[in-house]
Amino acid sequence: MIMSARRIFTSAGRFFHFQLQTEMGIIQFPSLLFTNYFHSSTSMHVPEDAKSQRFLRSKFKDVDDALASFNHIILMRPLPSIAQFCRFLSALVGMKQYHTVISLCRTIESLGISHSVYSLSILINCFCRLHLVNFGFSILGKFIKFGLEPNTVTFTTLINGLCIDGKINGAVDLFNDMVSGGYQPNVHTYNVIVNALCKSGKTNVAIKLLKGMGERGCEPDVVTYNAIMDALCKDKLIIEALNLFSQMRNKCISPSVITYNCLIQGICNLGKWNQALALLKEMAGQNISPSIFTLNILIDNLCKEGLVSKAQAIMKIMIQKGVKPDVVTYNSLMDGFCLCNQMDEATKLFDQMVSGGIANVCSYNILINGYCKSRKIDEATKLFDEMLKTSVVPNTVTYTTFIKGLWEAGRPGNALEVFKSMCSYGQQPNVITFSTILNGLCKQGNLDEALTLFKAMEKVG
Repeated sequence: MIMSARRIFTSAGRFFHFQLQTEMGIIQFPSLLFTNYFHSSTSMHVPEDAKSQRFLRSKFKDVDDALASFNHIILMRPLPSIAQFCRFLSALVGMKQYHTVISLCRTIESLGISHSVYSLSILINCFCRLHLVNFGFSILGKFIKFGLEPNTVTFTTLINGLCIDGKINGAVDLFNDMVSGGYQPNVHTYNVIVNALCKSGKTNVAIKLLKGMGERGCEPDVVTYNAIMDALCKDKLIIEALNLFSQMRNKCISPSVITYNCLIQGICNLGKWNQALALLKEMAGQNISPSIFTLNILIDNLCKEGLVSKAQAIMKIMIQKGVKPDVVTYNSLMDGFCLCNQMDEATKLFDQMVSGGIANVCSYNILINGYCKSRKIDEATKLFDEMLKTSVVPNTVTYTTFIKGLWEAGRPGNALEVFKSMCSYGQQPNVITFSTILNGLCKQGNLDEALTLFKAMEKVG
């Protein structure tokens, strides 16, 4: 198998030119860069035995706490085993401290502790997470040098690194080399490839891979099916997605909340909210609790259809089931009230959001737009002025919406003042902003001013 690994490494080299001497300049981590600093600063505040215990359990409050424990443990004799160091490094990976893990691996090496397959796989993962997959491949060379045999996890990590960098063809090539080299991919390996293929628009290839999994002795799981169903739904191929859903259940693979979210979103995008509600009921029958994402999909689509009362009813049921609405939920509901011209209800909901401290720039934009559409320009002006006094900063959408409302309300002077203030506050007008101003100026007969603005637009690009 080591010879197979060597062959895979050689094959992979055809796709990746390492240029390691040059690229090593990207990451230059002195071995004790982190450890010396934290040994002198943080470690004195924690009892020595507590540090040792935390290291062995790999349970830390934060990265400072972890490094203080590391600094303490490397002074002890005998030193922990590589397995214990791996648990520690895994905890840091969980904190997304990839640079730190790479640095500490060098420190561990300097202590004379030999790497294991697991520790080198952790190191590969860190390089991949930092978009330095070539360095990951260089670690594969270390496996061969020290007589260690990479395993399925090692190759899956490299495949995932290639996928993270968008090198899907390289990932597929490595997958094929892995299989031809005698390594058996596991379901996680397949899921990495399937997910990447779906996200890159190669859903048909992902489906073929799904069909071949059983023949290669690896059964797909719910994650595999979810990735493909999500891609099919985004391509509006709902029938195909539902067929795959049936196939999954026929194989006794239980759907998850993510499965239903994909299908509900896809069905709602086609305006078939009745079918979406039927799926919601089916979830309840399967004892699958809907998530906030499920709630937001349904609320948003029902409100866009003008079915605000039904959206409110669903939200009430969800709250009873322990799902807490968030700012996205309330914004969708408020937008629904505005679309139905129920401005009093929209304002009441907005006030509740402000009192609860969850109103964001989108919340203000929705209500300002609602006021403008319902010809309540004074209320829109009042809300815009109030917004300027808060910590919520108006964005291009806010200004454009308000400017358009002022033009339509017959207040061109105010619209131009807001436009000038928009530029002075550093907000860049977009095409819609310029089009609104140009349209208003032309309707007023201010063609010279419109032409000047148009030329300015051309310069901006």
